[in-house]
Amino acid sequence: MANINIIRDLSNAFGPSGFEEDVVQVIKKYCVGMDVTNDSMHNVYARLKNNTGKKPVIMLDAHTDEVGFIVQSINSKGLISFATLGGWVTSNIPAHTVKIKNSKGELITGIITSKPPHFMTDAERASDRPDIDYLYIDVGATSRKEVVEDFGIEVGDPVMPDVTFEYNKKNGILRGKAFDNRLGCMCIIETLNALKDKADLNVDVVGAFAAQEEVGMRGATVTSQVVAPDLAIVFEGSPADDLYFDEFTAQCALRKGVQIRHMDQSYISNTEFIRFAKEQANASGIKYQSAVRKRGSTNAGKIHLEGKAVPVLVLGIPSRYVHTHYNFCAEEDIDATINLAIEVIKNLNEESLNRIMRK
Repeated sequence: MANINIIRDLSNAFGPSGFEEDVVQVIKKYCVGMDVTNDSMHNVYARLKNNTGKKPVIMLDAHTDEVGFIVQSINSKGLISFATLGGWVTSNIPAHTVKIKNSKGELITGIITSKPPHFMTDAERASDRPDIDYLYIDVGATSRKEVVEDFGIEVGDPVMPDVTFEYNKKNGILRGKAFDNRLGCMCIIETLNALKDKADLNVDVVGAFAAQEEVGMRGATVTSQVVAPDLAIVFEGSPADDLYFDEFTAQCALRKGVQIRHMDQSYISNTEFIRFAKEQANASGIKYQSAVRKRGSTNAGKIHLEGKAVPVLVLGIPSRYVHTHYNFCAEEDIDATINLAIEVIKNLNEESLNRIMRK
């Protein structure tokens, strides 16, 4: 079910928050046989051609952006100061390579500086959280003039982690960057592909790929207004916790199936929608795990407040080390996520819709 080529192209695409245009092109490439448009914010809308405009609308959401950086200034030595786009733990930033996209579209490789222990003070050695104001990107230049004239780098240029996607066929594990949330984008595409020839659906289906989630769920504020959904499924590359908790406490473990999220900082789920999703999972033998999160958020936080309120089902693909350079996920968990979304949509009818929307 999981299309590795789609995941590869989405993961490798350049797309920090506000600079998602390359991701837009990948999405358009794979949304074949659908009505696809985008807006000025880089939000993408993919509508099934068998939509009637007369049925309840279910919106499939995933965000296109990844955590990254933006060039803030360039000093006389040619070192580049940067600001973060999205949430980073500063101790995860130094000594990694990045790609800066200049105004010509060229990708320039840089290394985020890290002071060797030889030059550290005792206080610096003791600290596990470097001050981001003292981190720079080094592109191998020795002057500001060289950075600007030879590399074409300017203030405002976006920066992404430098990671190339890999797939291990032996164990079905994927490694790459931006699994939060390019995995969700792939789930929308494959769910739409599975449904595009079904004329007997009781809902119209719209894929909404939202920009700028990592900086405040901004894209979903727009997409939810444009689509005006009656209900929604949010796909998310959810932070895996199986390395930190025992088997009874972990709620987002690799190889344990799709995560059904009941709550996080941004929303409390619609209990009837979750009940319906679990019924479909149990009937189809789809593995799932339930989660209650005290922190974190998804686009559900914006979507569920649109119009007269929108029931939202959040489906997560467990992903290790999100908001860092490198991520792992399991192919079988992606399959479970797509399969559950398909079963939910296929089995929506007047009775279940009324139940979920509490009519």
